[in-house]
Amino acid sequence: MFMGEYQHSIDEKGRIIIPSKFRDSLGTSFIATRGLDNCLFVYPMSEWSVLEQKLKSLPLMKSDARAFTRFFFSGATECELDKQGRVNIPGHLREYAKLDKDCMVLGVSSRVEIWSKQTWDGYYEQSEQTFNEIAEKLVDFDFNF
Repeated sequence: MFMGEYQHSIDEKGRIIIPSKFRDSLGTSFIATRGLDNCLFVYPMSEWSVLEQKLKSLPLMKSDARAFTRFFFSGATECELDKQGRVNIPGHLREYAKLDKDCMVLGVSSRVEIWSKQTWDGYYEQSEQTFNEIAEKLVDFDFNF
């Protein structure tokens, strides 16, 4: 399980350090793709396989299912850690997530998310204000704290 948040910088070559607490669970190679809310989703190979099977089961005749699957898979790329624990983020993913200097690397249960610090700060501020409202809606999913 991934949890926590870490601030790192992306260098001029597009490399970012993956926190050491995440490296063992990610493995030496993993999948990065476009995520929701203009961040990147990073999955260990085992989680990617599970997700891939779920997405394959979506109905091909539904345009929303085709669009989501197309968007998600077309941005996906296999990444590898270097000896310093860095990963090179491909240009199309850096552009999508607006990664230029300061970034946030978040552990979110079964995946890692990489955010532009500026985007994360805005998202966090907005979500912080509505956290209680969001928690109340989770009761509909039989989720209690």
